[in-house]
Amino acid sequence: MIDRSSRTAEHVAGFRALESARPGGSLFHDPLAWRLLAPRHRPVVGLCRLPGVHAALVRYIDRRWSGGPRASAVVRTALIDRWLASALSGGAHQVVLLGAGFDSRAHRFPGGATWFEVDHPATQATKRRRLGRHARPGVVFAPADLITDDLATVLRAAGLDPSKRTVVIWEGVTNYLSAEAVDATLRALATLCPAGSTVIFTYVDRGVLDGTAQFPGAAEWHAAVRRQGEPWTFGLDPAAVHAYLAARGLRLEEDLSTRAAAALLLPAPRQAAEPTAEFYRVARALVAG
Repeated sequence: MIDRSSRTAEHVAGFRALESARPGGSLFHDPLAWRLLAPRHRPVVGLCRLPGVHAALVRYIDRRWSGGPRASAVVRTALIDRWLASALSGGAHQVVLLGAGFDSRAHRFPGGATWFEVDHPATQATKRRRLGRHARPGVVFAPADLITDDLATVLRAAGLDPSKRTVVIWEGVTNYLSAEAVDATLRALATLCPAGSTVIFTYVDRGVLDGTAQFPGAAEWHAAVRRQGEPWTFGLDPAAVHAYLAARGLRLEEDLSTRAAAALLLPAPRQAAEPTAEFYRVARALVAG
């Protein structure tokens, strides 16, 4: 049971704020990421607009946290933004941010859809306080603990319309849950959302957890989150994801490592200079008809 806002959520917001402050053009622009940082960290991002400071801080972070967590978070944000925009233009009318953390999409994406943010009450309270007047009116905040609360009950009570095509974003969460919790959540989503709805989620390669595969920087990254009290507890075998999802009423459409996403999204010089992870993955599935 987490009784405070997530430290990993804080870090990812920091990575988004840092990318948004990149001189000469960023992969995305998230103006609210800065506001979601703890006040003591905001001046650091402000300094990154000075010549040379941004590049120096990026190099420092990437050396201190090896394995590519910063750049992996950046490319997964850009990739999910792209998939979300496509689903919304294709007729989705609801978006569920599951384990929303300090995700700002509900407050920075164009209007038109109904947004639901589901997260632990502690993290959600911190987020709402930091957003203040910048929170978009009409966003539905549904406090819940995904380990103990029934997701279907939470979303129905929040007003989710089961007849409307929905996009679910489950970013940076599955690797902190149990296999039973991930299974129950995916089955609930396939039941709650109509056919054609999109489920986007991230996961780590199971080989990192069971020792059957070796990836550069994986052990160091895992050790870092373990020290913060948020160890990885769940992973999937990429070769088995299609069958895993099919058994739960979902059809896999795309499944990319953050390194593959970087090859699609980052300019070549950044790909070479900013490490991303082969073991950290982003998947897009549709609710089967």
